[in-house]
Parts: sequence; structure tokens; C-alpha cells
Amino acid sequence: MEIASRSQLRLAFLRWAMVTIPFMLLLGFASARIAPAGHANPWYVALVKPANTPPDWAFPVAWTALYVLMGLALAMILHARGSTLRGPAILCFALQLAANLSWAPLFFGAHQVHTALIVTLVMFALALITTGLFSRIRVTAALLMLPYLAWIGFAGYLTAQIHELNPHAETLVPSSETTQIAL
Repeated sequence: MEIASRSQLRLAFLRWAMVTIPFMLLLGFASARIAPAGHANPWYVALVKPANTPPDWAFPVAWTALYVLMGLALAMILHARGSTLRGPAILCFALQLAANLSWAPLFFGAHQVHTALIVTLVMFALALITTGLFSRIRVTAALLMLPYLAWIGFAGYLTAQIHELNPHAETLVPSSETTQIAL
């Protein structure tokens, strides 16, 4: 039996990263494009927002960085073939990612602030479990998830504040989705 050299292991990790990082960016971009966000969304513009809401440009910058870090973390876990926790860690990662990708369409598209807040809490819990599992496989992968956890916490705070400041947010501006046919 032959053991892989360090350079072979590094190349195997890089192959995973070359798949996971673009994949994460693509999924994040697709989720954000389902409904317009920021000032491109009249409903969002009409909301009363907390004073510490970042400017619109900060969100795509932050999410791009976070998706790159998450892609690197996932590549590390995918590369850890000998770990018995690898499967559960990947499953938790996929579940938290599904919650993550559902947030923007719920919030910006369906105008469901309360439901988006619940999704944020679920996403945070799943990301915390994922980070814990990652830490038992590759500590660096868990460290790469920490900025994401911090951002989810901040996003949850902002969503809670928007919910409090706009108790009837779903009726603020008619949804872009309609069941009526225009004549």
C-alpha cells in the first residue's frame, strides 16, 4: 500500500476547492437572483430599517467572502475521507445551506419577514452543529465557518429588528408574485 505525499494531498484538496467554491458562489448568486434585493426591491426600500443596517453594497461583498470560506471549509471536509463524522458533517452542511438559500426568496420575494426570521434561527442552529462537527474533523474548517456564524447572528438581529419595526411588512407593497392576470 502506498501513502500519498503531501503534495498529492494538497492537490486533492485543491481539486475539491475548485469545485466547492464556485458551487457555493453559484448557489448563493442564484438564490439572490430569485427576487431583487436592496434598493432594486421597492418593498425593501419601503421598510423601516434599523439604524445599523449596512449599505446595500456590503451584502454581496460579505456573502461572496462567506461563500468562499464555506466552500473552502466544505472542501476540507470532503477531503477528510477517513473520518466517520464526514457523512453527518456534509449532511448538516447541506441542510444549513438549504436554509440559507431559502432565506432571500422568503424575505425579498415572498415578503415573509417572520418566516425568514425563523429560517435564520434554524440556519444558525444547523450552522452551529455543522461547525461543531467540522471541528472534530478539521479544526481549520470549523474556524472558516466562524465568520458565517457571526454574520448569521447579525442577519438574525437585523431581521428581528425589521420584523419589530414593520409588523405588517408583507402588506407594505404588493408582492411581485400575483395570481391575477393583467388584461
